[in-house]
Amino acid sequence: MTFPMTRLRRRRKTPVLRELLAETHLRASDFVYPLFISDRGDARLPVEAMPGVYQLSIDNALIEIGQALEYGVKAFLLFGLPEEKDQEATAAWDDHGIIQRAIRRIKKQFGDDVILMADTCVCEYMTHGHCGIVMEGRVLNDPSAELIARVAVSQVAAGADVVAPSAMMDGQALFIREALDEAGLDDALVMGYSAKFASSLYGPFREAAESAPVFGDRKTYQMDARNAREALEEITLDVMEGADIVMIKPALGYLDLIYQAGEMVSTPIAAYCVSGEYSMIKAAAQNGWIDEEAVTLELLGGVKRAGADLIITYHAVDAARWLMRDAMP
Repeated sequence: MTFPMTRLRRRRKTPVLRELLAETHLRASDFVYPLFISDRGDARLPVEAMPGVYQLSIDNALIEIGQALEYGVKAFLLFGLPEEKDQEATAAWDDHGIIQRAIRRIKKQFGDDVILMADTCVCEYMTHGHCGIVMEGRVLNDPSAELIARVAVSQVAAGADVVAPSAMMDGQALFIREALDEAGLDDALVMGYSAKFASSLYGPFREAAESAPVFGDRKTYQMDARNAREALEEITLDVMEGADIVMIKPALGYLDLIYQAGEMVSTPIAAYCVSGEYSMIKAAAQNGWIDEEAVTLELLGGVKRAGADLIITYHAVDAARWLMRDAMP
């Protein structure tokens, strides 16, 4: 039937009715909160390009996590900033590395009330800033995947619930799965950065993580933004290699892939709302051009509507706080 018998505005006439009929709901439990953990004293250093984001010492990270839990955010993605770097990423797999120590401290204080996801990469730990072993200007695949697997084992041994390989090395999920199983750590989840694109939106993150490559770029291993079928192939391969969760990164420019991945696989899907997306919202809000709260919740809702089961976002705590306030009678 058509107008006048069909009048869709009837469904929108009051806030309570709109809430009752809403097809997509955001919850604090949808969010994963990224944290940058620094090995440099009692740090709480603001990231200039990401207002509201800090490089945190372990003690300050514990405070941040405690506050996030008050709003229902229970999952955290940890990035490490080591005191020293080298060309073997030694601090990434050291049992006394910054992330390993942070995981043990966080788990000691909060136990199973939190889910800890460890970024399993080496760019923050390498003097050259690339995501693997470099020889003659080229990032080697299999040796890098072996190194990443070693990092994963050390992180899970420290207590990580999830390891998240972000290097985009071919076969990295399989290398990690086999290494964890061999070490008797088969309960840990692998969240693959399955379709991670060589995006122009990572600049603020590279300031926060101090991980910019000192030569070249990452386009030989991160994906070409123009390729959708290849992204779905990457996702399929990660699932076949044992990934428990697959990820599309960035989120907003790749909603089509989030949807298509949801149609293709039954594996849970993560979407990473990256630093550039966050910083653009912050900059526009600070200039009075947009309402930060309204825009953030609208965009996060769009990512959820596209099919993401979990959303990695620097807005996690703010979004959870806004949702909690709106839910109060």
